[in-house]
Amino acid sequence: MYKRLTASRFSVPLIAGLGAMLCITVLSGLGTTVESFVWLMAPFGATMVILFGLPESPLAQPRNIIMGHVLTTAIGLSVASVVGVSPWSLGLAVGLAVGLMLLTDTTHPPAGANPLVVMLAGEQWDFLFMPVAAGAVLIVVFGVIYHRLISGHDYPKRWF
Repeated sequence: MYKRLTASRFSVPLIAGLGAMLCITVLSGLGTTVESFVWLMAPFGATMVILFGLPESPLAQPRNIIMGHVLTTAIGLSVASVVGVSPWSLGLAVGLAVGLMLLTDTTHPPAGANPLVVMLAGEQWDFLFMPVAAGAVLIVVFGVIYHRLISGHDYPKRWF
């Protein structure tokens, strides 16, 4: 019985960590093979925690991952375009992002950092498509395949 508890206690984190590692490795590898495209941004690391560690959570579902990242990035880009970047506009963008995710039922906590990422890095509108939208879609596709083939989770619980 002790071995069974130990294996169970460690197998879930190991499987989650392996999924996160493989997903980020694939995205990173795409960035080295497809010139001029970056497939990663820091909030995707936090997405790994939810997608692979808590795949049954509403926050890990495809709608939340994809739309959460896209909406919040669009808000950050919009606020930066209209009023520029300042302490006030950074707060405004994050506040709008949180409110919009809650209003549209697309809450994905890692996406709350996206307005800060795009505004502080001075990103342009193409960042919304690459890496954000394309990366989020690939993360979900990878998550579906990984969970069905390796982790044994029935992911996703819902698509939309």
